[in-house]
Amino acid sequence: MQDLLVVSLCAQWCGVCRDWRTAFAEVARRHGEGQFRWLDVEDESEVAGDLDVETFPTVLIARGGKVLFLGPILPQPALLERLLGSLAPESAEIADTQALLARIIESGPGQRIAQNLSAE
Repeated sequence: MQDLLVVSLCAQWCGVCRDWRTAFAEVARRHGEGQFRWLDVEDESEVAGDLDVETFPTVLIARGGKVLFLGPILPQPALLERLLGSLAPESAEIADTQALLARIIESGPGQRIAQNLSAE
């Protein structure tokens, strides 16, 4: 993945983050491409800026300067691997999801959950 940047936003005082750091490093080694960075949001507050991270770990994934994902994840390497795979430009999952979206849009209005809930 060209220009891939994966950043784990954590804090040193967070026990989950300390455990996650090892797993995050393993994913970086297995992935082999792109940059994987660790950002302590308190020690590096000038970099984190006004971003208010409430749940650890929070992961930022970007490619070519464009943010693809920013949010908390469960601290599981397989989950990060799956997320990275789903965001890959050549990912079959993206193509499948785009096809699903096209079918949903083409099918017309259908039943909307909000309408169903308000009708009850």
